[in-house]
Amino acid sequence: MMRKALLLAACSAALAISGCSKDGGSGGSDFEVTNTEYPEQVFWGDTHLHTDNSIDAFGFGNRLDTEAALRFARGEEVTATKGEKAKLSRPLDFLVIADHSDAVGATKALYEAPRIALLGNEFLLRWYDMMHESDEGSLAVTAELIDGAAAGTLPEGLFDPEESAERIMSLWTEHGKKLDEYNEPGKFTAFHGFEYTPMPGGDNLHRVVMFRDGGDKTSTMLPFASFDAGDPEQLWAYMDAYEKSTGGKVLAIPHNSNVSNGRMFAMNKLDGSPIDEAYIKTRALREPIVEVTQIKGDSESHPFLSPNDEFADFGDAGWDKCNLSCGKDMPPESYAGSYAREALKRGLEFTLKMGANPFKFGMIGSTDSHTSLATADENNFFGKHSGNEFNNKDRALAPQNLGTRRGRFGWHYLSSGYAAVWATSNTREAIFDAMMRREVYATTGPRMQVRFFGGFDFAEGDTEDLVKTGYAKGVPMGGDLSGGDGKAPTFLVSALMDPESANLDRIQVVKGWVDASGKSYEKIYNISWSSPDDRKLGADGKLTAVGNTVDLAKGTWENSIGAPELVTWWQDPDFDATQNAFYYVRVLEIPTPTWPVYDALKFGLTLPDDVIKIQQERAYSSPIWYTAAATKS
Repeated sequence: MMRKALLLAACSAALAISGCSKDGGSGGSDFEVTNTEYPEQVFWGDTHLHTDNSIDAFGFGNRLDTEAALRFARGEEVTATKGEKAKLSRPLDFLVIADHSDAVGATKALYEAPRIALLGNEFLLRWYDMMHESDEGSLAVTAELIDGAAAGTLPEGLFDPEESAERIMSLWTEHGKKLDEYNEPGKFTAFHGFEYTPMPGGDNLHRVVMFRDGGDKTSTMLPFASFDAGDPEQLWAYMDAYEKSTGGKVLAIPHNSNVSNGRMFAMNKLDGSPIDEAYIKTRALREPIVEVTQIKGDSESHPFLSPNDEFADFGDAGWDKCNLSCGKDMPPESYAGSYAREALKRGLEFTLKMGANPFKFGMIGSTDSHTSLATADENNFFGKHSGNEFNNKDRALAPQNLGTRRGRFGWHYLSSGYAAVWATSNTREAIFDAMMRREVYATTGPRMQVRFFGGFDFAEGDTEDLVKTGYAKGVPMGGDLSGGDGKAPTFLVSALMDPESANLDRIQVVKGWVDASGKSYEKIYNISWSSPDDRKLGADGKLTAVGNTVDLAKGTWENSIGAPELVTWWQDPDFDATQNAFYYVRVLEIPTPTWPVYDALKFGLTLPDDVIKIQQERAYSSPIWYTAAATKS
């Protein structure tokens, strides 16, 4: 208790020093925006950004606050923590600052506290001194925090949310005022949010929590912490209570399932009991989308689960060995509960057995950057945290895992990803509502435009007016199909390259289905590709590779291969009207260099052979589900 009391005193002192300069209003309320009849524009954003208010981000060295993060996302130049000028080549349309709710602002408050206030507490004084001695000391404190949280060895009550409520409410309220000040409907949307961070035994069960509302509602409740409430069902109860008390709306976004050790999409509840109808209903309502790609790897697929998918290994290297803290190895047998495609298949199995699907989610990407800089560009990569920013020449090859330092190196981190949202306007309401209906997709960074519609009556000629016809005769990504009188579903698909990135290689449809016995399957279809006169499908359905124009000596590629746009109509050739199924689109770019290549050229490094230097960036649409008539309901 003495330690807790001393920390509270330290935090209060720090707040007194730093908390008076924040002000702001509800800015965006005076703007008028007209919604289009149907989504005509894709809006780009990051739903997962950390500032210096996150307990680990500050420990990692981040000194950029809420306002700096918002300015950077809007396209303004800021100075990164380590002194480099930082700017996006194009602004984002929206941003969710998702600082950890656990002990939010605590390391910053500890750092800024008078040292004399800590003299009676050996534990906190040691951390205080380490943080002030050097960047390495501050990183060591953060590693101890993460390891201690994973192992449950932090001093009891160290960051008790109830005891810290006054400090956190003050921070939360002032942070919200800044978000409202920068929220400009029609131009830039600033969402309220936080990250809920349960990590039992180092297994990642994190969620970003995102509000549809402004500070007038969000400031009525504290962000929900996981220290004493690590079961996501407790988070969902908090979300229920928020909506009932305020009339507002809130959703949760699971992320980094790849390091969950099979627990993010487990077949049982967290306590081991069977999943029941109430759980399914609540999870489907509260978690309509999942973050499948980000800095800490890609969670769409794994070769162990999808041995016939030649592109299943993107972003898996280094992340499939052990859980988030790297305190436990992850056997391949656990992967089924860790990757999104397998979760979608499990969802079909639940639908067949129980008539409802707990894993019916759309897919987005976001950064999880802890630098306050929402960038996912390979040639503008500022790293996972401020210890690995743009000017750190050692970051690509140094061991950099978050807890125990084994198994992961800098080059395992991805410069990924972004969330793409088809909404009727750039407002909190329209973007949030699009997420709830899953009309979203993920990219690993490039801003390629992807459309995906499903129906039973599309004809090949409908690609001429694809969007209007898609909405008139079918459903967009994230939607549901049923009926059809036994006809195989048809799909309209288009992909337009990012004008600042590479040409497109191909469009694929990923199908999953379940048979009458409850066994699930998957198949990859190449449905449209560049240079079709020269590239042919083999008997196994695989396509001739697009080629490779990457020049590693220069860090360049040529758009002399690939196509700027691909548009097609497709009908499932293997459809069985009695089998539930899902379909989603994967769009691949031609090969391009990874961020370590740019680092090697900048710093004169020689990259070892095992470093991935060339990749095919991609987009994942949300699925469209087909439900057979005989499905239990």
